[in-house]
Amino acid sequence: MNSGAAPFDELDRKIVTALMANARSSFAEIGTAVGLSSTAVKRRVDRLRETGVITGFTATVKPAALGWRTEAYVEVYCEGAAPPRRLAEVVRNHPEITAAMTVTGGADALLHVRARDVEHFEEVLERIRTEPFIRKTISVMVLSHLLPEAPEAGASGPAPDVREGA
Repeated sequence: MNSGAAPFDELDRKIVTALMANARSSFAEIGTAVGLSSTAVKRRVDRLRETGVITGFTATVKPAALGWRTEAYVEVYCEGAAPPRRLAEVVRNHPEITAAMTVTGGADALLHVRARDVEHFEEVLERIRTEPFIRKTISVMVLSHLLPEAPEAGASGPAPDVREGA
């Protein structure tokens, strides 16, 4: 973020909270909720976007509607010290990986994987394991979301068509 930016105040926090709840809310609706004019809300949203506080707007979609019926978290254990940059290159090659992060603890990274079904997940896992610096993986399948309204329960894109010959 820009260090010369205006401070993030309580009105900004309320605006961001309203947008996180419903990014399709109009500036007038948000203004009514936070006590500002729609023009003032727009100025603040523009500033929040320019300073990197707001990084984008998106739709949350039911994963099964997009073909994602299987979901898992995969712990990745590497040989030696795999730099995060190298791990990032690898995960970008797998469209089924919807989130990836380096973590503390025994594992080097944690991957969030969505797949069409268990067989597709197994194929994804085998592709991940072919990377020469990956020593082992441990997978945990998601059975249900206890907070179905959380962003993690939604999907950011359609299931990729990765079948042979597709």
